[in-house]
Amino acid sequence: MAGLPLSIMILPLAGTGACDKILPMGRRHTVAALAFECVSPFELSVACEVFGFDRSDLGVPWYRFMMVAVEGRPVKSEVGFEINTPYGLADLRRADTIVVPARYKGPPEHQAALHKALRAANRRGARIMSFCTGAFVLAEAGLLDGRRATTHWAHAEEFAAHFPTVKLDPGVLYVDEGDVLTSAGTAAGIDLCLHVVRNDFGADVANAVARRMVVPPHRDGGQAQYVDDPMPDGPGADLFGDTMAWLQQHLGESLTVEDLARRSAMSPRTFARRFRATTGTTPMQWVLRQRVLLAQRLLETSDEPVDRVAELAGFGSPAALRQHFNRMVRTSPTAYRRTFRQEEPVA
Repeated sequence: MAGLPLSIMILPLAGTGACDKILPMGRRHTVAALAFECVSPFELSVACEVFGFDRSDLGVPWYRFMMVAVEGRPVKSEVGFEINTPYGLADLRRADTIVVPARYKGPPEHQAALHKALRAANRRGARIMSFCTGAFVLAEAGLLDGRRATTHWAHAEEFAAHFPTVKLDPGVLYVDEGDVLTSAGTAAGIDLCLHVVRNDFGADVANAVARRMVVPPHRDGGQAQYVDDPMPDGPGADLFGDTMAWLQQHLGESLTVEDLARRSAMSPRTFARRFRATTGTTPMQWVLRQRVLLAQRLLETSDEPVDRVAELAGFGSPAALRQHFNRMVRTSPTAYRRTFRQEEPVA
């Protein structure tokens, strides 16, 4: 068998099989991931892992999934094995979300067809997301003009030179512009996918998917792409870790950097520096994001009024909750609860 190419067959998951028996809330959302010559298999597999496996046991109508070949079939990956799929560019017309896993460097005629298909999908309201250098494809198609975006930090300088009209932020994990989303390197693609699942099905479902993948349930899109000291060590490391764990359990309390530093036996300045080196953000921004996540869970799973949710999540007032919730989730707490607590339709 030595020397024979390894081929992976992608069976038609969308629209057939046992998955279609689980339809508790109407038509399911179709996700299409693009496959093309020399595509990165890891980035492509991220989309397969999050969107492709049937997770309807989580109580939601899980996505239909297609792998779409750009140039025709089969597709040879960057590391040599082949991918066979029954879907081509014409099938993007059926996609509600399209994943661009990497930069496309194929023949110009196929590149033009790809850009045309992405623009058409964007016009009809499809959600388009990219991993790593896939942002180049979105920018080439004109989908990022005047918008915020990110890509892998190692390619940021080249991207900025080629696409000056794009508001590039090379330091963050991912950027959500609503219908167009971009992410940094490989792990950030996972973060973006979980962010999308969280927006579609809520925090509990996204956390369940993360647990099955054995990855962190949430890293904020504004977090740094890489951090200086991801694993605290040396004197005080245990105290610092204990403080981080304590924080998760006391989000409803009044918290200051001085209080947290005292718990870690550090000066406020040293604590803030260590915290940023470990998490990629400031203590208060981290706490704020965790409080919003807690508010999301309470809105999804409890009947507590919004005033009480604001109190339990540590915001102090409903106005503060609404302000930060709108900024991070892009909707009001009441509208969010309505979305995730609606009753299933009667057959």
